[in-house]
Amino acid sequence: MSGVVPVATHDPRPLVFITGASSGIGQALAARFHRAGWRLALAARRTAEIESWARASRLGADSYAIYSADVTDIASIVAAGEACIARQGLPDAVIANAGISIGMDTADRGDLDVLAQTFATNNIGMAATFHPFVAGMVARGSGRLVGIGSVAGIRGLPGHGAYCASKAGAIAYCESLRGELRPHGVQVVTLCPGYIDTPLTRQNRYGMPFLMAPDAFADKAFAAIEAGVSYRVIPWQMGVVAKLLRLLPNPLFDRLLTGRARKPRRPGASTPSS
Repeated sequence: MSGVVPVATHDPRPLVFITGASSGIGQALAARFHRAGWRLALAARRTAEIESWARASRLGADSYAIYSADVTDIASIVAAGEACIARQGLPDAVIANAGISIGMDTADRGDLDVLAQTFATNNIGMAATFHPFVAGMVARGSGRLVGIGSVAGIRGLPGHGAYCASKAGAIAYCESLRGELRPHGVQVVTLCPGYIDTPLTRQNRYGMPFLMAPDAFADKAFAAIEAGVSYRVIPWQMGVVAKLLRLLPNPLFDRLLTGRARKPRRPGASTPSS
């Protein structure tokens, strides 16, 4: 656990630390928390995009700080968390939002690297994001760690092996962490988005039912985090769909997905095996 000691702060506004804050869901969450009066600690590789957004949004200089971090580099994201504690204090909420989604074909040797990259970002990156804050939150007896999972983590989809497996792992990890930290007053919230209109989903070649705008997702997510729920699918309709898919017998599930378009793979990848 981190040995960083939170600095004293007299600012009564709560603080949220968000990774992947340069675009998409992360940026929408930052905007929603800011509207609610929270201070922001925003982490991403593309810090110039965050700074540009902050200026366009007319954020006050005392309402946010930006941290350069790559969640696939454990030392980098841990250092960003420690810098947040030293500069702004111990956050009230930490949102591990950074993630990637790339299609894969196990028959392609290069896609094993895609799998490794996906797990490094979506799983190791999530744990490394939480790490610097756990000891301080436990000592304080309060805090919320928010993991962004996905409906795709509820059941595996053809061509989505890396993403589905990583998000299933994220959901299970958050559930384990919730049991560990609950006795210490620290809440763990798992949010599973359905299809949200972001750069990550606009490349998809298949239908996306109940597609949701990022701002609408952020409103629902903010309410869930404020309420301290343990698990929520957003939008709720995708939660119903996911539960029905989970209940389908394997032969019926397999037939239902026959011929479904696959998630785009890395540039230059060969056609997926069938």
